[in-house]
Amino acid sequence: MAKKSATKSKRQLIREQRIKKTQRQRLITILAVVGVALIVAAVLIGPSLRSSLAPVGEIFEIEPHERPFVDGRAMGLADAPVLVEVWEDFQCPACKDYTEAVEPLIAETYVANGDVRYVFRQFPFLDGQSATKESQKSANASMCASEQERFWDYHDMLFANWDGENRGSFSDNRLTAFAETIGLDMEAFDKCFDDNTYKAEIDEDKNNGIQLGVTGTPSVFVNGQAITPGFVPSFQEVSAAIDAELAALQ
Repeated sequence: MAKKSATKSKRQLIREQRIKKTQRQRLITILAVVGVALIVAAVLIGPSLRSSLAPVGEIFEIEPHERPFVDGRAMGLADAPVLVEVWEDFQCPACKDYTEAVEPLIAETYVANGDVRYVFRQFPFLDGQSATKESQKSANASMCASEQERFWDYHDMLFANWDGENRGSFSDNRLTAFAETIGLDMEAFDKCFDDNTYKAEIDEDKNNGIQLGVTGTPSVFVNGQAITPGFVPSFQEVSAAIDAELAALQ
């Protein structure tokens, strides 16, 4: 009887060892699957998480100023005889220069007297392989500001706080801070921004620009005709094109 009991115990021991081995293999498999899932999740949401956790840093405030006949992301009378459209990327250094040097003169000289309707078109193309998508996100944020009739103030905040392409100037935290700085309704802005509400409209702007031959920014069109394609136009060049259109109407 003792021998039989010992044999049974040995078999039982072997069986228990096999069960433990199977359990270990299952645990290793589960851990491997979880590990792969975590890696995939980190790749997919990591950039956004880093952007949302990035420090805000220094913010340069702007002094809001009146623009003539503001209508969303347009200025000027709806029935103005000349339409000026400008495709821009908020990360574009040439757009910053154009905005500061040329745009105010067009507004003062032609928009204020009713000759020109001036429209900002989105063309976020400088994201490249960047995971943070600062061009796309800043475009969407500006549209959320436009929803509260503050597009141009937010537009000025973006250019005033730009500091290089895809370097964190337009992280999620900073884009939110810009909105707060100019006094937007933050609950409405946050929902709009988080939902990427204006992606379709931004894509439409960009696709329309591509169809017109836009390959870089700023690209300025006067009544559908490109001004100095591939180069940043001066006020004199834009002015000459506007004057020619006005003269043709007389």
